[in-house]
Amino acid sequence: NRGDCFSVLGLVREIAVLTGNQPKWPVIQCKEDDEAKAAEMLSCGIDAPELCQRYTARVIKNVKIGPSPVWMQERLEGAGIRAINNVVDVTNYVMLELGQPMHAYDYDQITGHTLTARLAKAGENLHTLDDSDRVARGTELVIADSEHPAGLAGIMGGLETEVTENTKTIVLEAASFNGPNIRRTSRACGLHTEASGRFERGVNVPDIPQALDRAAQLLQDMGACTVTQGIIDVYPELKAKVTIDYTADQINRRLGTALTAVQMNEILVKLGFDVQKLAGDKFRATVPNWRNDCTLMEDLSEEVARIYGLDNIKSTTPFGHVMQGQKSEKQVFVERIKHILVGLGMTEELSFSFTNTDMLDKLLVPADSKLRQAIPIMNPLTDEAPLVRTCLLTSIMENALRNFSRKNMDLKYFDVAPVFFPKQLPLTELPEERLELVGLITGRRETAGWNQGNENVDFYDMKGIVEELFLQLGLTRYTVEAGEHFALHPGKTALFKKGRDVLAAVGELHPQAAANFGVKQKIYLFTMDVATLMKYSGQQAKIESLPKYPAISRDLAMVVDTDTAAGEIERVIKKHGGNELKSITLFDVYTGAQVGEGKKSLAFNLQFQSKERTLKDEEADQAFQNILQAVEQQFAAELRS
Repeated sequence: NRGDCFSVLGLVREIAVLTGNQPKWPVIQCKEDDEAKAAEMLSCGIDAPELCQRYTARVIKNVKIGPSPVWMQERLEGAGIRAINNVVDVTNYVMLELGQPMHAYDYDQITGHTLTARLAKAGENLHTLDDSDRVARGTELVIADSEHPAGLAGIMGGLETEVTENTKTIVLEAASFNGPNIRRTSRACGLHTEASGRFERGVNVPDIPQALDRAAQLLQDMGACTVTQGIIDVYPELKAKVTIDYTADQINRRLGTALTAVQMNEILVKLGFDVQKLAGDKFRATVPNWRNDCTLMEDLSEEVARIYGLDNIKSTTPFGHVMQGQKSEKQVFVERIKHILVGLGMTEELSFSFTNTDMLDKLLVPADSKLRQAIPIMNPLTDEAPLVRTCLLTSIMENALRNFSRKNMDLKYFDVAPVFFPKQLPLTELPEERLELVGLITGRRETAGWNQGNENVDFYDMKGIVEELFLQLGLTRYTVEAGEHFALHPGKTALFKKGRDVLAAVGELHPQAAANFGVKQKIYLFTMDVATLMKYSGQQAKIESLPKYPAISRDLAMVVDTDTAAGEIERVIKKHGGNELKSITLFDVYTGAQVGEGKKSLAFNLQFQSKERTLKDEEADQAFQNILQAVEQQFAAELRS
């Protein structure tokens, strides 16, 4: 999978080292038999030197387009490349032989007779050889004439400058393009070619002109052209050769071998490295032009190991200190959450971190919400998910819809995953990453059977899951109140709060959102921020012995205004119930003619119990009266008889 081995020449080098045979290189002799000068016929330039290291071209005249020789066609087809005509076949043949991708332009179709390697302009159109119109985003490298792009650099040429049977003069191009950019463009266009695969891995930059000469020579041998004088060579920055200093001991320690410096140096010299002796036991290896993958001493060690033979390296005991790994506090906390929710009958989902604006629209995310500031993906896996998600509800709803489409209507699952918020767009630094927890339940409460499965889940099922999660996380003394969340039903949403911090939003999916998704059954959701949960969570629940002393039970039924929240009354009861008040349970809610219009009856069961002694009825009654008086004063409540 090395760039230099994507050619016959590269493979021959490797085989020669392994077998000890002397390779036979092709003799490249190009005769410039046309009086015209290439530099006077064509102008070439590089406007994006960071993406194009070197650009060379030859002008070939009096071209006779026709089929290539049978031997060449057979070799190309044996390598999986279809024969087209002698010019195109020669460029492909040289690519397979030398590893240098090439392209041929029809000289007469190049506007202004100029070729420039530059960045494409956003919105610029390019009609490629596969008869596709491609709209540039502004990140692609193109080869352009004086008016428009003539080819997608390193990937595919343009249709307007294609070599046809009427072509008389051609321009042969050989260049070095930035591998990562070629890869990004190739993936963005969904267009992988033999050329792009080689540019991604890197080509032999110093020997690029040799490929032009070889192609011209092959065309001359066919009697199909005359070659103009000179090569147009734009090479803005000649890079120094890579050198790596090493000692035999350093490589031996990496490999677990006991090779001598002489053995190592012989291997490296055979592979084309130039080895120079330095002071002491040090050596300096100059990396050959075709090995742009070698930059570190570890690379040299690998070269020595593979030629010496991995089977010849004996097993040795690893040296160094073994450090015991451990999970972070956040990882342990997330595992606790997962364990608790699975114990409550839910299933964990795994989702992609991508979404789209359509999901945000359907979830009713406000236009000015921070959630709308999603990071666009340069090369999305699919057009349906071009954004990095900012809200985990998009993922869990997408999964629900996928299940519904497969007739799986009873769901209880959760997701713990990151969401990402850019500090600014376009990105100049890494985005802020937050860990969210969301859950979803819908459908039947239990598996259908002859005596069960007829009831559907409701709001209180989801509320109970959240309350049990908080209990097991040691998260106490929170409040529950009616609230709002963009994705939840306005009248069926509860906020679990600790001071001003919202621990969780729980509720039914907003009716408009349900309609947007085309969902008819009730869906209940919760959403939480894991960092906030960690901030307020306590120790795991402790097991206590059963109480020794009996409890005293009292029922409190109050008539209050309809808009009075039961949670508010519970807080007042806790505040005025004293230390012996152990539990409060709302067991009845009634509205109707007996309490009057605009009123409701709330009935609570109160349990009073001491760990140290048996309580007297008088003590429980006094606490009850304190509670009753406080509730009457704060809520204008009436005791229901």
